[in-house]
Amino acid sequence: MGEERNSLLNTIRSIANDQGIAAIALDKLQSNPDIPNDLLNKHFKTDETLVEGILEAERKEFEIIFVDHDFDGYYDAIDILFTVSREMAAKFFNLSPSVTHKYKELYPDIYQQHIEARINFIFWKIQVNLQKGISQGMYRDDVSIELVARRYISRLLDLHDPNNFPPEKFSFITLFEQMFESFVESIATEKGLSYYHEKKKNANFGN
Repeated sequence: MGEERNSLLNTIRSIANDQGIAAIALDKLQSNPDIPNDLLNKHFKTDETLVEGILEAERKEFEIIFVDHDFDGYYDAIDILFTVSREMAAKFFNLSPSVTHKYKELYPDIYQQHIEARINFIFWKIQVNLQKGISQGMYRDDVSIELVARRYISRLLDLHDPNNFPPEKFSFITLFEQMFESFVESIATEKGLSYYHEKKKNANFGN
């Protein structure tokens, strides 16, 4: 996105976290002494373009999870899928609660495009992991990679649906671990299942 634009967005997001979403409307930012007007006007012409920029920056931070864990090159499909999945699930809607939920209400089309872009990225990455797991003999070779990847994303979204799992009643970590174990059991070979349960038992895989 460019270092200058990225730095500006980081400052704007900090203001949102401290003061709420109303403080980062363009007219408010233009009178904020911490925001250079020339840079603001250069990069963002409307509130909509600012929202798009903030959500784009948030997606980039989310995608770093995969880079940090060497997702494509990691030697063990199940280990890396668990590690990445847990971080990804915890951060799926993480921008800041005030910003995320307000954007969903105020800019539904932009927000939906943001979520769809994130889902498409995950879909592609999960397919990479499934192919790797099949080649390693960890996952069954008779599964539909596309169907399984879509099912994984559906389960991930379900975890964040308060109508299905009210947060005051269900621990997110417990939900995630049960979801992940069920997912692995649905696609793993005997070798993969044995490896998963042994790893979980001996290395605190679920903690």
